[in-house]
Amino acid sequence: MTTIENGSGTRELAGKRALVTGGSRGIGAAVVRQLLDAGAQVLTTARSKTSTVPEGATFVEADVRTRAGAEALAAAAQEVLGGVDVLVHNAGGARPHEGSSAIPDEEWQDALDLNFLASVRLDSLLIPGMRERRSGMIVHVSSSAVLTPIGPFLHYTTAKAALENYSRGLALELASLGIRVNAVSPGRTATPGGEQTREQWAEVSARMGGAPAETNADDTPPLGRDGQPEDIAHAVLFLVSERASWLTGRNLVVDGGEFPMG
Repeated sequence: MTTIENGSGTRELAGKRALVTGGSRGIGAAVVRQLLDAGAQVLTTARSKTSTVPEGATFVEADVRTRAGAEALAAAAQEVLGGVDVLVHNAGGARPHEGSSAIPDEEWQDALDLNFLASVRLDSLLIPGMRERRSGMIVHVSSSAVLTPIGPFLHYTTAKAALENYSRGLALELASLGIRVNAVSPGRTATPGGEQTREQWAEVSARMGGAPAETNADDTPPLGRDGQPEDIAHAVLFLVSERASWLTGRNLVVDGGEFPMG
């Protein structure tokens, strides 16, 4: 593992206490590893533990889709860490349907609970401690799919769009208190969850009589490869570090050039 140091040779997040949701695999696990390497004490969570939870992190099972789950996680963070300085919301996902009209009400609600309201609820529980310390870093993991919303995933991209709008507003609200809020929007990234979603989308598209672009072998981002979880984790680490001390209310799209600046 690579030790992340600042110019003085000290691990840049030494002494910081971090909470990462959805940290049992993929992007979340990569974020946990980066934070640990940078010297942070890390608590991570998911609905179930996997063998890929990074060694050195404390894991608790939690379902952040509900207020009760968020409250239990906030209590665990207080017990294990004594407070949270760095909060990374990575938990998210949804399954595709044959167009927006085929998405049942309960899956609209589930997408909102997991991809948007989970962050709102957990933030509301942990921000008071940051206010007291007049310091804190929050990162909401969104998705570059918000830039090209389509029917089969409209519940997901709508929830992530709400998350981005909320992030900007929260950043403005908290800036004077020394609390920074930013978002990261990954593009096509090689993760177990991403692969499963692409397989589901291919099946749905076949039933609809087409093939999604993401299943095409030549649909590679301009930089010539799919992203790796570490690519996203590096962006998260930058945003929670002092190197980004003058950045708040931003959405960092990490997509290999798929959506260049307009």
